[in-house]
Amino acid sequence: MLLLGIDIGTSSVKISVVDAASQKAIASAQYPDEESPIIALHPGWAEQSPEMWWEQVQRAVTICHKTASYDPADIEAIGIAYQMHGLVLVDKNQNVLRNSIIWCDSRAVEIGDKAFEAIGPQKCLQRLLNSPGNFTASKLAWVKQNEPDSYSRIDKMMLPGDFIAMKLTGEITTSVSALSEGIFFDFFDNRLSKEVIDYFGFDTGLFPDIRPVFSSRGSLVARVADKLKLKAGIPVAYTAGDQPNNALSLNVLNPGEVAATAGTSGVIYGVSDQLACDQQSRVNTFAHVNYTEEKKRLGVLLCINGVGSLYRWLKNLLGEGANYLQMNREAASAPAGSEGLRILPFGNGAERMLNNKLVGAHFHHIDLNIHSRAHLIRAAQEGIAFSFRYGLDIMRSNGMDPTVIRAGKNNLFLSELFTETFVNITGVPVELYKNDGSVGAALGAGIGAGIFSSPARAFEHMHPVQLVEPAFNQLEPVYQDWKTLLEKQVAN
Repeated sequence: MLLLGIDIGTSSVKISVVDAASQKAIASAQYPDEESPIIALHPGWAEQSPEMWWEQVQRAVTICHKTASYDPADIEAIGIAYQMHGLVLVDKNQNVLRNSIIWCDSRAVEIGDKAFEAIGPQKCLQRLLNSPGNFTASKLAWVKQNEPDSYSRIDKMMLPGDFIAMKLTGEITTSVSALSEGIFFDFFDNRLSKEVIDYFGFDTGLFPDIRPVFSSRGSLVARVADKLKLKAGIPVAYTAGDQPNNALSLNVLNPGEVAATAGTSGVIYGVSDQLACDQQSRVNTFAHVNYTEEKKRLGVLLCINGVGSLYRWLKNLLGEGANYLQMNREAASAPAGSEGLRILPFGNGAERMLNNKLVGAHFHHIDLNIHSRAHLIRAAQEGIAFSFRYGLDIMRSNGMDPTVIRAGKNNLFLSELFTETFVNITGVPVELYKNDGSVGAALGAGIGAGIFSSPARAFEHMHPVQLVEPAFNQLEPVYQDWKTLLEKQVAN
């Protein structure tokens, strides 16, 4: 019995086919090879085409089938992970009305800030556990204010994963987890937020039917099944945002457990059973995949926009022939501290942990007689690790103090230098696992379809491939210098 996991990333779509018995991926594929474009019509804007995601899903499934390592007829359920906070709008014929305003878009920050003050900071933090910020609700309000024609034709608004589920099943549904990440959900009353809907003047008819994360979101329709060479009628049994899903893929489901990822963005994600929040909304609290009204499980999320995005930018800048493996090796040839070179990696939109400021990326203390490519690459890795430490200290001040962090051995965690820097500067051991978001989505589908009797059963064969423990932290003075530079920049 096989499970299909789909991960809708900012850079590409990843597909994995997982054997339910062994809980291991037997085939994977990614499309495209080059990173997907982000449309930025103005500074701070970021959009992608939902139809591009759907085309990429179809291409990736086809590529995966070509491995001939499984029979597609044996796939029994589909799960979806997706980039969080994006806004997808469709009309009554399920046609997309405009490009998706994605997670790192900053145009709605002012709208969210005004909503925070108008609704009331304490009411927002008590009921929403967050400021509206530049999350999905504020993005929808931006469309309402600036594109009234598009807004008037909306039948349903969705998160990106809801859209892909719609393309597979023809049904439009969502979940409490999705609504909470969009800042549409009232945790105090366990319903759509009347305060947010009334303040922005949204029609409740815009919101899809709500289903549990682990449940059927509809069945694969025949025309799509034929095109993808899958069985018609199999369920889409799981849909979750990429960070809750990444936590699921690492079996992070219980209070006190913590996951991290260092892809396009960087995230530390801890599970809590308390309806609590950061008073400045620098870290955010959403419903985790296993949240219920009776058994509250919250995901406390630190997000840094400019992580893999900085590393990708640097790779492109280095020109033809540069690749991540080579960059990782080159970085190790420069000394710790990069001989004074400091990089603030915040050039991918407003940073929540910096109070939604557009700080930008900055390079400090470049010495043209000393610094080489290797220094530049190492300073980028160090700056990214320092940003994780800065955010983790905010989480610690809010009661989330991990004794171990679980991460997938992928993206920047493929770099031994980055992993060691991360571990030493945070002082927290890291367990590395082979699982990734697409495997997590497949296992989530197995849980949602009842193939696994419990989430614990879905991970009974999962073991870490590596444990990295803290050594002497020689970079603490370097971090403090970096932090001073950051706080001066934020104060400007």
